[in-house]
Amino acid sequence: MLLALVCAGGISGSLASARTQSTWSALVPEGPITLIALAVEDGTPERPGVVRPEALLVNEEVVRWRGPALAVDLPAGAVLVAGDRVRVEGIGRARPGKVRGDPVAGRIAAQDVERIGDGRGPLFAVGNAVRGRVASVIPGRTPSEALVSGFLIGDTSNVPARDLDALRRSGLTHFVAVSGSNVALFLAGWWFLTSPLGRGSRRRFAIGLVGLAVFVVVTRWEGSVLRAATMAGLILGGAATGIAVDGWMALGGAASLLLLASGNLALDVGFQLSVAATAGILVGAGAAGNRRPRWAWTVLAAAVSAQIAVVPILLWNFGSIPLLSPVANLLAAPLVTVATIVGGLAVVTGWAVLVTVASSVAGVVLAIARLAAAWPQLGTVAVLVVGATGAVAINRRLRPVVAVVAALVLVAMTVAPVILRSGPTVTVLDVGQGDAILVRSQGRVALIDGGRDPVVLADRLRSHGVGRIDLLIVTHGDADHSGGLDGIVTDHGVGRIWVPEYADLGELVDRLVDDAAAAGVQVEWIDAGSPQYKLGAITIEPIGPKRRYASDNDGSIVVWVEAARSMLLGGDIEAIAQTELPAIRPDVLLVPHHGSGSTDARWLADTVGDAAVLSVGENRYGHPLPEIMTILERSGAEVLVTAEQGDVTIELE
Repeated sequence: MLLALVCAGGISGSLASARTQSTWSALVPEGPITLIALAVEDGTPERPGVVRPEALLVNEEVVRWRGPALAVDLPAGAVLVAGDRVRVEGIGRARPGKVRGDPVAGRIAAQDVERIGDGRGPLFAVGNAVRGRVASVIPGRTPSEALVSGFLIGDTSNVPARDLDALRRSGLTHFVAVSGSNVALFLAGWWFLTSPLGRGSRRRFAIGLVGLAVFVVVTRWEGSVLRAATMAGLILGGAATGIAVDGWMALGGAASLLLLASGNLALDVGFQLSVAATAGILVGAGAAGNRRPRWAWTVLAAAVSAQIAVVPILLWNFGSIPLLSPVANLLAAPLVTVATIVGGLAVVTGWAVLVTVASSVAGVVLAIARLAAAWPQLGTVAVLVVGATGAVAINRRLRPVVAVVAALVLVAMTVAPVILRSGPTVTVLDVGQGDAILVRSQGRVALIDGGRDPVVLADRLRSHGVGRIDLLIVTHGDADHSGGLDGIVTDHGVGRIWVPEYADLGELVDRLVDDAAAAGVQVEWIDAGSPQYKLGAITIEPIGPKRRYASDNDGSIVVWVEAARSMLLGGDIEAIAQTELPAIRPDVLLVPHHGSGSTDARWLADTVGDAAVLSVGENRYGHPLPEIMTILERSGAEVLVTAEQGDVTIELE
């Protein structure tokens, strides 16, 4: 199987690379554009879709254009459904890249999207109808209800990001990555509904293939879906032709065929995990033997084996693995099966009571995931220690020595970083396009803003060993500063919260303030006259906002952070608020508003000290602007950019 995969991967990799380069080098109209296209990937305002152009509308005339794949950024309220033929009007621009692993030649900022027909035939019509039925019966109004949809068709769009992260950290993500069990349940229902069409192995094989094709459309051809469906098709084909196809033959054949068909799958994490986990399950299921209770041992052995098989992939892509994933899987697996079956019956019958039962069971799975997410996570070194311990401990004489060495290494890994971080520091976290700043001194912690994504922020805080947050400062309400703070009051002990006195906070910060009130956390409204805060050896002094401004950005909380050295953190303040600040020159400046053109050039040149930090990620605004970078470079300051260097730590000693 391994040789077949290597050969298939090599051939398909070359073909995929050629296809990608061909797409990226294709010409894309710039500026206003109206086109007729086939939607090939679903899209929402939060998640771009993908279309393949068929024609352009030029002066109301249709001009045939079989263009390259284009990403579509949708306006509020618009949706894009794969398989539909659509009319898209917007602003086009050449921007080669990838959307969910597939190459696109450019992007369209859509102003209007209109469905004008079905472009893919009956299979897509049936698949989209089934998917629509699931969405109408199980709309995902609560996290647990949304999880049922994930169990059934892999749709996790309504599952909160924090819960998806909990599933990943507990090792339960595979339950929402459609697998062989989902395919088996779907085929059972499919054959039941199509039983009047006839019997016989060949006819059942043909009906089964149609069912698998529909299921692939319903679940949107993710890598794990394609692997499971192709394996099922090979097994059905073997049964129809009298050829015995075991699990290993099906896995090797499916992986080879899929890689030959689409080399991009080789780089798809979901596909990699699916193939590796399936191989692990095949090994583990046979290792359970005849131990009783058989179901428990089979589940445990399969979970352990699958976990071992995916360790390298998880470490490479996520940096850690859950140590006790088999335990979480043993608890969750039967519940997932119940929720999936009951949810499927709810979709068929439309009975609301079944939706309630399925979502209640899924709620227990979520509770397990949230609990298990806090269990130990192992990085590369810890995995090597545990693996070496397991291998060497087979020799009883070495067990005490191995146990002591492993314990010392794990303790050193935990304690050493804390000791190294004991001095006063400011760390500008790499959270993409946004701000999140960690201030630490003598074991105490302040967090200023949280970026856009709570999952990204949680990951960065974990990597720095942050538990309790003594002071949380929300400079203003923009999503790239406050969006990541969703749930932080419940996930961390928070001592007090600062919010700006004058700015319109918006929904995100209003929700944070409500959470704080419910948890009994003190909220303070801050302006330039508010008292200082002592964080160990660090003084945090608010020096803005001075008044109410027309721009909410100018109403950001501005803080002067000082120990032996000083740093100025100004949120997104713009030229007006900048020029109203006192004449100060910190040792380090966090450049306001991510290096946008709203910064006053003279103020920046006069204020920047020995170093300047820019907190930026991929963005459509062009941040940081070249003229801002020029000013910083001419000042002689050391320029540090999170997009290039990751987390930037400044020592204030």
